[in-house]
Amino acid sequence: MSRLDAQFAFLLEADKLRTVERQNLILDCSRRENSAEHSWHLALYALVLAPFADPQVDIFRAIRMLLLHDLVEIDAGDHPITAEADWAAVAAAEQTAAQRLFGLLPEDQGAEFLALWQEFEAAETPDAQYAKQVDHCQPMFQTVYGATPLDWHLDVVRQNLDGGRAAALRHSFPQAYHHAQAKLGRASDIDCSQLTTRLAFLNEADKLKQITRASKLGDGSRHENSAEHSWHIMLYAWVLAEHSTAPVDVDRVLQMLLLHDLVEIDAGDAPIHGVLDPQQLAAIADKEQAAATRLFGLLPADQGRPLYEIWQEFEAAESPDAVFAKSIDRVQPVLLNLLNGGGSWLDYDVSLPQLDARVGAKIQRGAPQVWTYVRSRVEPWFREAGRL
Repeated sequence: MSRLDAQFAFLLEADKLRTVERQNLILDCSRRENSAEHSWHLALYALVLAPFADPQVDIFRAIRMLLLHDLVEIDAGDHPITAEADWAAVAAAEQTAAQRLFGLLPEDQGAEFLALWQEFEAAETPDAQYAKQVDHCQPMFQTVYGATPLDWHLDVVRQNLDGGRAAALRHSFPQAYHHAQAKLGRASDIDCSQLTTRLAFLNEADKLKQITRASKLGDGSRHENSAEHSWHIMLYAWVLAEHSTAPVDVDRVLQMLLLHDLVEIDAGDAPIHGVLDPQQLAAIADKEQAAATRLFGLLPADQGRPLYEIWQEFEAAESPDAVFAKSIDRVQPVLLNLLNGGGSWLDYDVSLPQLDARVGAKIQRGAPQVWTYVRSRVEPWFREAGRL
């Protein structure tokens, strides 16, 4: 097995995290959240709440932990804090799952990912403790800000704040603790405005979980959404960074991919195989620009402006980091289509030359070895389908 074989074996297995449903609901309360989109939202929380982190915390190490932390649920399942469970047995099952999943990667990467996952679980380092704080905050705020939260979900938040794992936030993240209490109708005289301005952005970002893309999951069961897509391609970029045409700052690439699709909240998704004329493309670009201005403008200017500039850099696709990020953004849907029997290639009547022009050229620019590998695996499908 080649190195790329092992890397793609892991990335395709990771796709299964989207089928793991959690107890909490997305913000509009229309459905349960899945663990992949949850992981994306946690990464965004970690980035946006960085001003509240201990100065020792490496925010991007915490983000990497959060990208990985729930992968074990593919094998071990999700276990809500309210569940009655043999927690020692759950921990053992998760350890076994981590060994299997990260063992799919090349040995050096597998060891790196396993060590990072274990560090998160131990929660002893500043990076892991910050990641855990974020993991405790997001479900809590998603519930108290929910459109029509279930009464028993609110009860879970109360119990969690009173004596559960979120109780520690009273000392480690007092603004989060007191603001959650206030949202539950409990008295609080703590000024939480620095937090609430950022929660406005994070709550708005939850809408990305409702943006449906043209691509389906690997099992073909449904179309993917843009939040879980963003999580998956962040994993792709991390795993495949060594194949970039130029050296890249992986953390900057991850930040670009974390943010890149947020504009779809206002502008919608534009399928790459839904061939559009220049006038339509210009109109989409204008919508996305307006969306970026609005969304990043929800944050304090000293934080929103740098994030807006990162998004602009990704869109321009001129720096090595942005070129690679753009390339990786095109890789994942190709593999999903192959897994699910054609997906959007069938929906949009795509031929192999069209795939080469619309997708291959972009991947080739930033990760030519990856495109050579991927193309060799999709060509037989197109040949058999008579779409050469």
